[in-house]
Amino acid sequence: MVTLAVLLVGSYLLGSIPFGYLAGRLVGTDIRKAGSGNVGATNVVRVLGKRYGYPVFALDFLKGFAAVKISMLMAPGPPPEWNSPEIFGILVAMSSVLGHLYPPWLKFNGGKGVATSAGALLALTPVATLIGVAIWITVFWLTRYVSLASITAAAVLPIVILLVSSQDQDKGKPLVYSSACVAAVIIWRHRSNLSRLIRGTEPRFTRK
Repeated sequence: MVTLAVLLVGSYLLGSIPFGYLAGRLVGTDIRKAGSGNVGATNVVRVLGKRYGYPVFALDFLKGFAAVKISMLMAPGPPPEWNSPEIFGILVAMSSVLGHLYPPWLKFNGGKGVATSAGALLALTPVATLIGVAIWITVFWLTRYVSLASITAAAVLPIVILLVSSQDQDKGKPLVYSSACVAAVIIWRHRSNLSRLIRGTEPRFTRK
């Protein structure tokens, strides 16, 4: 229990590092007051360009990936026990995403969790995550809406995980349930984008 508690706190703090905000500060910009006002990589690309936006995406992605990989290495029990690498990884994945969404350093107002969720899920279920990435790329390529691509991939990914992990129920069920929770949070964080998409006022992606 102590190991798990330390990993959960550590993954939350790792996830809470606001790389988008820090990138803005490097050039004297408060990213929260520019563009969409979000500290995620998409807004950083829009406002500061790919020189800053792409590294922010990579670092946000690595927050989730590293947290899960470290937790799985430190898990003491074999599957399907509660303290197995898979269960530790799932719990830490959710903790790192929550850290990104609600960082204490920014008054609990962080990004939308897409990059960090993708990193965490890649560490847990690579095949399903790569399918989800392919869905994201397809929707984005067709529409040029980052928000729509993110919402679609988040909504579909639990179904993809269910299909991919159908032969391993011990691992599959917790992954499906946790990915559904993460998807619900990501979609909720995109509620303003959904509203603009419905009204036809959502801006398409353009780089600085």
